Amino acid sequence: MMETKDMRIINSTMMKLKKNNMAAYYVETAAEVVPLVKTLIKEGETVTHGGSETIKQCGIVDLLNSGAYNYLDRSKAETREEVEKIYREAYFADTYFASANAVTESGLLYNVDGNSNRVSAILYGPKQVIMICGYNKIVKDLDEATYRVKKYASPQNTKRLGADTYCANAGECLSVGRDASYMCDGCRNEGRICCNYVISARQRHKDRIKVILVGEELGY
Repeated sequence: MMETKDMRIINSTMMKLKKNNMAAYYVETAAEVVPLVKTLIKEGETVTHGGSETIKQCGIVDLLNSGAYNYLDRSKAETREEVEKIYREAYFADTYFASANAVTESGLLYNVDGNSNRVSAILYGPKQVIMICGYNKIVKDLDEATYRVKKYASPQNTKRLGADTYCANAGECLSVGRDASYMCDGCRNEGRICCNYVISARQRHKDRIKVILVGEELGY
């Protein structure tokens, strides 16, 4: 995992993403994300996002709340039924915003989800998906991606969500330390957030997925 920013790795990763038919961009700071995003979406379009600390840190939620877009905002839903309705409407959005759990140096996106509305929208539905990722999410390979989720991303996300899971209490997944075959191993808690594992490789629809890499540590 990248502990310090290395532009050689960032540039190589961007090249591999492009070879996998994903558009790739780089900005130095989180403050530069919104100006770039404004060039990728049009006013009046239907937009929404998955749960992501990164997009909050970059000001994307504030942008979507500006009134310039048809924002499907699940935070305003008053019932679980309304939340589920927004989840389904997201499949017809023009743009879906998210962050990846990890980006490999070979140009793969690795995402793990519990409810899985996020990974399903990444896979199919919205006309375009814009993934915003700090450089800290770049990893060497899928083994490192698996380790990153189990050691860092899941424990912090379960704490954020108030889920009473093993990783929330212990600070890491109970399966940390096993070999690569342990990708799907974990607790049997009802609040588990690691239920579906998605690897995005070479895409059939060129540039539908757009990845913005940021030269700052962002998100989990």
